[in-house]
Amino acid sequence: MATVPTALTTAFSEFTACNGKPSRRQLLRGAAAWVGASAFGVTSAVQTQTGAPGSSLRILCTAPGGTIPDIVARSYAEQLGASHSRGVVVDNRAGAAGRIAVGVLKQAAPDGSTLLLAQGAVASVYPYLYDTLAYDPVADLKPLSLAAEAVLGLAVGPAVPDSVTSLTSLVDWIRANPDKATHGSPGVGTLPHLMVALLAREAQLHWQHVPYAGGPQALTDLMAGRLTALALPEGLLRPLQAAGKLRVLATSGPTRSSFLPNVASVVEQGFPRLVMREWFAFFAPGGTPSSLADELSASLQQVAAQPAVKAALAEIGMLALASTGGELRERIAREQPYWRAVVSSTGVRVE
Repeated sequence: MATVPTALTTAFSEFTACNGKPSRRQLLRGAAAWVGASAFGVTSAVQTQTGAPGSSLRILCTAPGGTIPDIVARSYAEQLGASHSRGVVVDNRAGAAGRIAVGVLKQAAPDGSTLLLAQGAVASVYPYLYDTLAYDPVADLKPLSLAAEAVLGLAVGPAVPDSVTSLTSLVDWIRANPDKATHGSPGVGTLPHLMVALLAREAQLHWQHVPYAGGPQALTDLMAGRLTALALPEGLLRPLQAAGKLRVLATSGPTRSSFLPNVASVVEQGFPRLVMREWFAFFAPGGTPSSLADELSASLQQVAAQPAVKAALAEIGMLALASTGGELRERIAREQPYWRAVVSSTGVRVE
């Protein structure tokens, strides 16, 4: 049975291999690769569940099956399951930009039986993006370890002339064609949305935002010429660029991405404030004893070093990362002033 990353790659290959307009079947398969509309095969050591985990170690995931967060969670769970006598399950609690899964963690016993794999935004961005949160990022989330990281890519499709090959030339084109300029995102307040909103602010552009319920339809509209530009994790854009379906103009790291070495970074192109990374981390319930949290962190760090995990995440354009709980806490604290400024300067808010 195929692993999740292999299934994701296969689905995107079918999505991009078509000549001309993709068929409905190919579009649906490509969409499923990102939103988990179809179930991908996983090893029997890891099962998806939505009910009580019993004696198993449960990893809550903020997104549906088949998505990037789910693949990260399962990559770790498969390795943890090999050494965990109780077994490991991935419990997908999608919705509300990850806040549903955080709420489940908040109610879980602080005994090490329930962990959360979530985007770093739940602790570093959401406190400034939402008027109210049903959880306290400090009291209810016990940082354990980083898990994975990717940079974003900014891509354009056939609505933008081939002469536009960089961020600066895109800015010039938007200024000359404000009535045609649109940018999509997988949702209001997501990192892709914030990245392009910040670019518009930095370059003083009139650039209409078109939010989607997720990445697949936005990609479809971009490739069909109904959307000007779209930011997404680069692992989702790379196969489509290779197939000639879109053009990635920049990546959001401080230097060029090893996955897209021919694409200049935002720093190279004169936009250093656009440096941002989509990262994921493991958390335990806030009341988890420090000694237990340290043990869990050590186990996760060992898993992150496994070649199988590194290879699985590389397939989707992500780097496996690890840290102590203290290091993760420090990273969150370092990033919070940046995100406070981004949310304030762009005016993006979510009710």
